[in-house]
Amino acid sequence: MCGRYSFVPKAKQQKTLAEVVQLPAELPLSYNIAPTHEALVIADDHPEQLQRMEWGLVPHWSTDGKNSGKLINARAEGIEEKPSFRESIHRRHCLVPADSFYEWRKQGARKIPYRIFRKDEQLLFLAGIWDEWKQGGQTKRTFSIITTTPNREMADLHDRMPVIFSSPDECRRWLTPGPLEESLRLLHPPADDLLAMYRVSEKLNKPGYDAPDLQDPQPEEWTLF
Repeated sequence: MCGRYSFVPKAKQQKTLAEVVQLPAELPLSYNIAPTHEALVIADDHPEQLQRMEWGLVPHWSTDGKNSGKLINARAEGIEEKPSFRESIHRRHCLVPADSFYEWRKQGARKIPYRIFRKDEQLLFLAGIWDEWKQGGQTKRTFSIITTTPNREMADLHDRMPVIFSSPDECRRWLTPGPLEESLRLLHPPADDLLAMYRVSEKLNKPGYDAPDLQDPQPEEWTLF
């Protein structure tokens, strides 16, 4: 699962992004992007630019267009068979840029959040699909992040993780129209040792809290049992 992520690219990461897309004069930043929030994606219909979409896919056939936040993730396994995703996986792909994503470790009744990022401090490009809902003159674009089984560093924390494209070639292939089979072959865990992580504040558990201290490392609490 991927239930929160951040988009606060450093200067080096912004430079990398500018080599791929046109950047606005001012990037909207967030330390705590949560379900139903608006975020930036690179979609295959205009791969040269960043687009704003809501996180939580709303299928184009939805009767009311409401974003419940339930479709923030799409499992890679069998994605082509799910009614909500099967059209998008064929022809509506996107990349979700992030400097990190978050996952939680359960400790009794508590949920302890961790920040996960690339060891080489490069920007993350997460695999996504998108859709467009229209009704009565209204248009809503939404997206879902595709998840897969964990790589080695994520396995102790959670049994799912986002699909991460670790090379420009993978990103290009994902955004280029092609046979479904080729797209599905890209949906696998990233290489081991790509990622690092550390514990962060439980303030992250509040979707409305968005401040730099969410990325401050917190000390681990060791227990005997």
